[in-house]
Amino acid sequence: MIFFRIFRAALLVSASSLLVLTTHAGILEDDEARRAILDLRQKSDASQQRFAEDIRKANDDNAQLRRSVLDLANQIETLRADLAKLRGQDEQLAREVADMQRRQKDMTQGVDERLRKFEPAKVAVDGKEFVASPAEVRDFDAALAVLRKGDFVAAQTALVDFDKRYSSSGYRPSALFWLGNAQYALRSYKEAIVNFKTLLTIAPDHMRAPEAALSIANCQVELKDIKSARKTLEDLVKVYPESEAASVAKDRLGKLK
Repeated sequence: MIFFRIFRAALLVSASSLLVLTTHAGILEDDEARRAILDLRQKSDASQQRFAEDIRKANDDNAQLRRSVLDLANQIETLRADLAKLRGQDEQLAREVADMQRRQKDMTQGVDERLRKFEPAKVAVDGKEFVASPAEVRDFDAALAVLRKGDFVAAQTALVDFDKRYSSSGYRPSALFWLGNAQYALRSYKEAIVNFKTLLTIAPDHMRAPEAALSIANCQVELKDIKSARKTLEDLVKVYPESEAASVAKDRLGKLK
């Protein structure tokens, strides 16, 4: 009985001790758990804060990137507009250059044409080729035009003036020949003989030379100088035997008394 009481007392003591130990252990475990939970919460809050900051930073970066992309797009659009403008300017410049080149070409051609009006050029008259100035060509043609109209007085004046102005011209033998013909038509036989003889002196091989010799004889006949006429015709046949004028001279010689 006493043992049982002692045993029960011991059991109660043990149970009390165990309860105290268990309770103490439980208290310790609750504190650690709370600390762990607090620690986890702190870590979670910190992680959420960092995550929120990362999200905010990412959003900021994204917004900045969008602004940069937008700025870049605007710059590209501006560059495209500038490029289009430059292309337009290049096309306009190309057109202006083409127009300027065309005007310069036209101007050059115009200058060349005007210069050609004053530059000597090769001409061919009565079987002779020579270089003559535009003024010579113009004045000679004008004098012949007057002669063809039958205005022998004006033709004589024009041809005399031509001979004075262009004394070394390749036209001179032809001018002298037609001057003699104009004077023959005006019955200025002595003046005509002088010009025909001048032609024979300066250009004995001229295509008009045989005709000039025959014309001299005609003038001499008109002046009643038959002796001189016969001599002129005889010389014509000797010097230009193959010419048509020589054939005419032979016929005239047979008729002259």
